[in-house]
Amino acid sequence: MTTTSKDFCVILAGGKGRRLWPCSREEYPKQFIDFFGTGRTQLQQTYDRFARIIPRENIYINTNQDYAHLVREQLPELAPDHLMSEPIHRNTAPSVAWACHRVLRECSDANLIVSPSDMDVHNEEAFQENIREGLDFVSNNDGLLTMGVKPTRPEPGYGYVQIGEQVSDHLYRVKSFTEKPDRDFARMFIDSGEFYWNTGLFLSNARYLQKTFMELLPWVFRRLDSINPNSTVEEEDEFVRQNFPIYPNLSIDHSILERSEQVFVMKCDFGWADLGTWHSIYEAMQKSEGDNVVIDSDVLIEDCRNNVIKLPEGRLAVINGLDGYIVAEKDNVLLICKKEDSSALVRKYVNEVGLKKGAGFI
Repeated sequence: MTTTSKDFCVILAGGKGRRLWPCSREEYPKQFIDFFGTGRTQLQQTYDRFARIIPRENIYINTNQDYAHLVREQLPELAPDHLMSEPIHRNTAPSVAWACHRVLRECSDANLIVSPSDMDVHNEEAFQENIREGLDFVSNNDGLLTMGVKPTRPEPGYGYVQIGEQVSDHLYRVKSFTEKPDRDFARMFIDSGEFYWNTGLFLSNARYLQKTFMELLPWVFRRLDSINPNSTVEEEDEFVRQNFPIYPNLSIDHSILERSEQVFVMKCDFGWADLGTWHSIYEAMQKSEGDNVVIDSDVLIEDCRNNVIKLPEGRLAVINGLDGYIVAEKDNVLLICKKEDSSALVRKYVNEVGLKKGAGFI
């Protein structure tokens, strides 16, 4: 199986990254940070990953207008019309609908990969093989294909896909989709053996995906095509600036995964982790003595267990007797909180700090 010039990718890089606050800040969110000291940001690593699979000229970046300058700085080789800049924060469904519209300009029978910008892949060779197999499937079949991985723990912060009827060796119809269940339900899902984590990585042929959006979200981009069916890229960008705020704040998960009958899942084995929360980073990273995760930081620790620590360069921390905490510092904020179910805690603190202290701390 090989990829072709009709294979395209859009990387979604418009999120505020608040679940990794305070290291991820609203003006400079996690996808633009070299979080692990590798020399490449999460966005750059994601771009590099897909550039090894499909032509670079077939990769698009979707982001918010506030972050467009960061994309240009970090990916100077990206063509201007491959940077899709939204005027307001919306969820993934309108973003993907726009990507379909843009890609179908270039290729009327395009296949489209939709990828988050904040995932970790442990086995790049297996990832490439799974993507190529997925592209081959969507090229010959109408439907949305989500890439699933076997859960390793009852994680309440992820989406879960239930495996249905088998279609081929690694491919199944999706029986159900559950977004972020509580921990008890997540444990039941794992015990059943029927559920896989939804990686947020989707594949489809663009014609089918656009048709599905027209049926489920009929107001997205249909107006542009009726007004100006031969619009230029510049005219399309201007249309988005004027009309994007009226589009629904829906994810592709809720708009298609839960509502379309033609949804499939591939059992993948490329070793995936969502790097969007402190808890998921802790689970994904290699542990030091005491099962602590120290991320690119200078730390002296004693009698400490199960912590995740991230400090600025030039800062030394001496920590004693801490068990199961996040210790994270960036600029004017130091966060110390329990690691378990940290997504809800961090979101709560971000909201409280924003209200009481102002945007300068967010």
